[in-house]
Amino acid sequence: MIRLLRASHAQFENADVTAQGWKLPLGAVWIDLVDPTREEELAVEKALGVLLPTREEMAEIEVSSRLYQEDGATYMTAMLLHKSGGDIPASDPLTFVLVGERLVTIRYFEPKSFPIFEAQLQRQPELCISGVSTFVNLLEAVVDRTADNLEFTSAEVETISSEIFASRKPSNYEPILNRLGINQTANNKVRDSLVSLSRLIGFAHFANQIEESQEARDHLESMQRDIQSLTDHSSYLSGNITFLLDAALGLINIEQNSIIKIFSIVTVAIMPPTLVGAIYGMNFEHMPELHWTTGYPLAILLMVVSGFAPLIWFKRKGWF
Repeated sequence: MIRLLRASHAQFENADVTAQGWKLPLGAVWIDLVDPTREEELAVEKALGVLLPTREEMAEIEVSSRLYQEDGATYMTAMLLHKSGGDIPASDPLTFVLVGERLVTIRYFEPKSFPIFEAQLQRQPELCISGVSTFVNLLEAVVDRTADNLEFTSAEVETISSEIFASRKPSNYEPILNRLGINQTANNKVRDSLVSLSRLIGFAHFANQIEESQEARDHLESMQRDIQSLTDHSSYLSGNITFLLDAALGLINIEQNSIIKIFSIVTVAIMPPTLVGAIYGMNFEHMPELHWTTGYPLAILLMVVSGFAPLIWFKRKGWF
């Protein structure tokens, strides 16, 4: 699908490239390719006179494949987090192409920053007066959404921390460990996204359109500082998650040790009565106690006393 936005407009219009002699409409500053077909890619390439990267090329990990200039166009690809509200966060590439006075975005997923930015356009259509202004303001929405994802993860980690160190300990730590793993994955993907955005912004300064706009350069530098602070917070959050994971595992070990200690105390307490019972359960002929009238009650009393004596000793020692 191809969506077009004209300068200072708030509504997108869909393009039908199957129409004969299709051309870009006048005043189009933003061309948004959403899961485009090969026919749609070729139509836009012909209209702009540049080649667009394929999905496979967008996924290349080399920086030189994600950030480059060719035929007067500047190509920039960043990894963005999405599905952050689900169990398994994901990240996929999003490509920005600055061609003359136009911005082209290529994506195969739906990041929440796009509908957020479109809602902002309803109130401020002047954000898209040119390809450069559209690029800078859209990029700011992407950074803001990444910050929101990081804030959501931070709040979730804070909730897990309060559960781990609550006075009433949880009976099952498995869900907590799973949540810590999910949040660590989300934080790692946010960090990867921040790193790719930082590289993208650094490279964007070399675009001819950006070099000619002092306002755009200042805006990008401000975003670069924001990304640095978010990256630092992500590093802190990663360390906090590691600490909580170690703490949870430590509490599990303490709980297991307490259980083992109880079994050990019970075993030691049962050993003397067992010994007494085993002795008087043997069928030897010369056992004078077998002929005593008080032999049986004395054996029972000896087993009870020998059982409680270790427990009293352990209690005095503070072992339980």
